[in-house]
Amino acid sequence: MTDLAVELDLPSAEPADPNSIRIENPVDGSLVGRVAMATPEEVAGAVAEAKSAFPGWAATSADQRAAALRAAADALADRAADLAKVNAAETGRPVAEAREGVLAGVSTLRQYAELGPLHRGRSLLGGNSATDLMVPEPRGVVAVLTPWNDPVAVACGLVGAALVTGNTVVAKPSERCPHTGLLFGEVLRPHFPEGVVRHLAGDGTVGAWLAGNADLDVIAHVGSTTTGRELAAVAAGTGAKVLLENGGNDPLLVDGDVDPVWAAEQAATGAFANSGQICVAVERIFVHRDVAAAFLDALIAAAERTGMSPLVDARHRDAVHEQVTDAVAAGARLQVGGVIPDGPGSLYPATVLTDCEPGMRVWREETFGPVAPVCVVADFAEGLARARDDDYGLAATVLTRSMEHAQRAWRELPVGTVKVNSVFGGAPGGAAHPRRASGHGYGYGPELLDEFTATKVVHIEPAPAP
Repeated sequence: MTDLAVELDLPSAEPADPNSIRIENPVDGSLVGRVAMATPEEVAGAVAEAKSAFPGWAATSADQRAAALRAAADALADRAADLAKVNAAETGRPVAEAREGVLAGVSTLRQYAELGPLHRGRSLLGGNSATDLMVPEPRGVVAVLTPWNDPVAVACGLVGAALVTGNTVVAKPSERCPHTGLLFGEVLRPHFPEGVVRHLAGDGTVGAWLAGNADLDVIAHVGSTTTGRELAAVAAGTGAKVLLENGGNDPLLVDGDVDPVWAAEQAATGAFANSGQICVAVERIFVHRDVAAAFLDALIAAAERTGMSPLVDARHRDAVHEQVTDAVAAGARLQVGGVIPDGPGSLYPATVLTDCEPGMRVWREETFGPVAPVCVVADFAEGLARARDDDYGLAATVLTRSMEHAQRAWRELPVGTVKVNSVFGGAPGGAAHPRRASGHGYGYGPELLDEFTATKVVHIEPAPAP
């Protein structure tokens, strides 16, 4: 494959450059390209530019900031095909799905362009001669660290909300999709003043240089729990606000009163979509014993139809496979999949495990791959109790015809999002707080604007006459 950095006129690295990222296509192992990693001096320079640009951008009127974001969204829509092509080459995501992700990002930018000028504080009831206000102000320089599984859509939320509220942004996309991240930055940058938004390529070392910069005011991260905790520790020393959406270990509860074939279709969608590489993918399945046999038959059939899908790279595939083999060694039964195929690329089959127990890594850790671990439970109450027993708190799904069970589940599950009878359902604009190891702070919706602003209380009263 042609080097995409050259094809799209992006910064590229020489083949022998040791300080570079080599990206291979996860489908066939062919070279996608090499990208030079940012140096410490480039990271520091980008933050310094953002700090210098902040006062002017913060003083820009809200409607002008929104207009810039709207223009950037239009430009992103015009380059959707290019971004989808790059994303597909780097991560193995089908081009059509990658384009949907880009267009979702376009919609997000446009949403924040509309919401930004409407973001407001409030007045307080003080004395008749005084004025009391609560005023939101931009926080300053924001570091945005984004993942590879839906890179444009996720970045548009954080970058869009930060920019429209008057912050400046230095972004580092995942090292697994640097071409996508750099192209995204090139599309956005012309629509903002110099230094307002910058993108840097690099691995975790570059991310650490960025996050540790003392001039940052906010660190916004979507990615693994391990990295999120490291960022929180760094921010504790610098004083930066931290906004984290980290790993999930989302349960799916299948009640005894539902159609087991329909439930299996929901489970397969939740576990295997995008090769399981979705933050709110189904990671643990609790199925009522009354429907377990039919459910498992249908889920295994769905996995066989899904077949092989690429994971982002061989390193990630090996991590997924290690969880599967560890589970089997600990007593889980492999029903389908679970075998690394011969040949290039990083393909992995849709996999179903049964007889899973709490001590298994596949049950306690986020797998982030096309693996459906199943546990049969005696009744809904047992499934709910076991679903609650987890360190994460991102999302959960409940399949039931019982209103009583649905109500009990959404009230008792300690997660940010509960979906009843649809694994990926939900109205636009929903903004939830993840819990525990899954992070903290709003990640979407109008409330994300609050995360990127700080509230100032103002009291004004007239001075006495001399």
